[in-house]
Amino acid sequence: QVRLVESGGGLVQPGGSLRLSCAASRSIFSIYAMGWYRQAPEKQRELVATITSGSTTNYADSVKGRFTISRDTAKDTVYLQMNGLKPDDTAVYYCHARYYLQDYWGQGTRVTVSS
Repeated sequence: QVRLVESGGGLVQPGGSLRLSCAASRSIFSIYAMGWYRQAPEKQRELVATITSGSTTNYADSVKGRFTISRDTAKDTVYLQMNGLKPDDTAVYYCHARYYLQDYWGQGTRVTVSS
C-alpha cells in the first residue's frame, strides 16, 4: 500500500506561484509512476502532470510551460511547481501513485487563484 499526503495549496493571485508537495509512505523508487490530477467544481478530475520512476514527465497541454513536476527520492516526495497561475487553475489537486497495478490517491489540497 501507499499513503500519499499533499500539502502546499492555498489562495494566490493570478500570475502567482505555488509549490505542491506529495509525501509518500514508501520509497518512491518502487513506484512506477506518480502524478498530479485536479478537479474543479462541477468538472471531472483531469490529469495535470505525471512522472515515472525513470523520470519521464508528461503534462496536460493547459499547463505546459507553466507547471513543472519533479521528485526527490531522498525525501520520497513529488512536487508540482506552478507558475503563472490562472483562475482556470482553481481546483482541488490530488496526488496519485501507480504501484503494482493499484491506484492510490491523496486527500487533495485546494488551490484557489483569485484577485
